[in-house]
Amino acid sequence: MTYTVKLFAWADEADDVSPARVAVAIARFKAALNDALGDAALVVPVYAAFQRIVAAHGDTPADDALSPGELAVFRQWQAAQAAAMTAALGPDRYLGEAEFEIHA
Repeated sequence: MTYTVKLFAWADEADDVSPARVAVAIARFKAALNDALGDAALVVPVYAAFQRIVAAHGDTPADDALSPGELAVFRQWQAAQAAAMTAALGPDRYLGEAEFEIHA
């Protein structure tokens, strides 16, 4: 399954971020997600499962509030997203405001 990613540019630099820089960040983000989850085909289903868990239990559910499967998916997505953010924006990603949106 293919998916697209949209980058909402760094708030302080929104006007200064070139389309080429955005494209490179998106490519690195997608490559890291694919790597972390094992295959591009898993990104959308794992992300959808993560979103269902968050909708049902909130952004920071207690481990014991989730089934073992939910906990595994929740942690797997968090780790994949963290790796993707670091790959896309670098280790100092907290210095800027950027968000990625995933679409099937």
